[in-house]
Amino acid sequence: MTGSTAPDRRRFLTAGAAVLGAAASAQLWLPQAARAAETPLPDGVFSLGVASGDPLPEAVVLWTRLAPDPLNGGGMPDRAVPVEWEIAEDERFGKPVRRGVAQARPEYGHSVHVDARGLRPGRAYWYRFRAGGQLSPTGRTRTAPHPHSKGGALRIALASCQNWQHGWFTPYADMLAQDPDVVLFVGDYVYESTPSSSGPRRHEGTGEPYTLVQYRNRYAQYRTDPDLAAMHANAPWVVTFDDHEVDNDFAGEIPQDPDKQTPDAFRARLTAAYQAYYEHMPVRAAQIPDGPHIRMYRRFEYGRLARLNVLDTRQYRSDQVTGQEAAKDPALTMLGAAQRKWLLDSLHGSPARWNLVASQIMMAETDILPGEGKQWYYDAWDGYQAERNRFLTEFRQVRNPVVLSGDRHLTMISDLKEDFADPASRVVGAEFVGTSISSNGDQDQAAFHAQWDPLKADNPHWRFIDAHRGYHLFDIDRHGIDAQVRVVDTVRAPAATASTQAALRVEAGRPGVELA
Repeated sequence: MTGSTAPDRRRFLTAGAAVLGAAASAQLWLPQAARAAETPLPDGVFSLGVASGDPLPEAVVLWTRLAPDPLNGGGMPDRAVPVEWEIAEDERFGKPVRRGVAQARPEYGHSVHVDARGLRPGRAYWYRFRAGGQLSPTGRTRTAPHPHSKGGALRIALASCQNWQHGWFTPYADMLAQDPDVVLFVGDYVYESTPSSSGPRRHEGTGEPYTLVQYRNRYAQYRTDPDLAAMHANAPWVVTFDDHEVDNDFAGEIPQDPDKQTPDAFRARLTAAYQAYYEHMPVRAAQIPDGPHIRMYRRFEYGRLARLNVLDTRQYRSDQVTGQEAAKDPALTMLGAAQRKWLLDSLHGSPARWNLVASQIMMAETDILPGEGKQWYYDAWDGYQAERNRFLTEFRQVRNPVVLSGDRHLTMISDLKEDFADPASRVVGAEFVGTSISSNGDQDQAAFHAQWDPLKADNPHWRFIDAHRGYHLFDIDRHGIDAQVRVVDTVRAPAATASTQAALRVEAGRPGVELA
């Protein structure tokens, strides 16, 4: 997969936004008689756009959700609706490859998840949907390379933490221009916080979401951001969730405030949150929730160049501890036994040049106590010391391990050390903690440096830290990873200016990160 910028693709997206209004004159693919027989639907059923995700060499998931009244439950009739889909080799759909009809069912919020199969590896495709005589915007996607391909290049954009109330999602406009092959989103796609008038935008509703309809409305609001919608339509996404898709700092089936949410009430909330998450993400049927459970850890292959292991650090973890000694308890787990074994088997059995681990939360140590002693964030891997340290030891036998994380609302790029208690210990890998898309808003840079610069001496493994909003962009080939910290000057307005705040490199066969 290549990372070259293609201006024609950006022109296609601009034109694609107008497709809905031009549906009457668009070339459709069903006979007129079949179209006339359909029951009329409300106007604007494709208000939430289109998306694709979880690319394989021969398949990709195509997504949409019918929602003419997106912030009020969707506005669809309480019945299944047939949705035609088509995928082609060109944006004019002159070379169709696959087509079919999917059912948008009310029990899944009238969402559609088409697992389009029989595709060719490493190719771009265009896709669209039609329902009730209305045509969706056109999306563009890309399959993964052939499993045995050894060369080539891969461009990944790493994103996380997009709080509607803290600003517009302006980093996606720059991401669109950079044209990544895949977007990796590692958590906090929506925030469950109550509406507030203090920010540039306000959450819908009157409080936190607890029911399925409330979570649907919150996701639908986020999906209306134009830059987010355009980025979903331009490239496949690989997603996982963190805490705010449900409840801040929850662990397994334990809420942040168990004194206020009973076990039964929180399981009902998990059930609603995971259902809404599935309904709005371009993932496969394997990710359909089973009540308060959803299977999200999975892996993706990009030929022999890269293996991407996507973790779930929420559902299987022990509850957070609150003290330094407690965090060292070997009984604590972040991943659970089954996921831990799955990850170790994947890392040690990988044929790939690069072994990427998508972790919602930071793996490298963050010592926030200046001078003697240590103090950690216990919601992150620092709160699960024994399991984290075991992985770092295992990294010695893994080819080119690189961890891609989020959560912090900061850029924190680190060498991964075999033993963070010993600054002289071996470097076994690299970690890129991506900053937020909008969470924390336009942060006070002077205040950030006043808080964090004094901690650098206690965290010598940090290679670069920053507090601007944005995302990370990675160009990967057999020889190395070139990383850019892409930032915007504001998220308090619908448009922003983007720039590269830092450039870094990871050399194949040489663990750790260097400033370029």
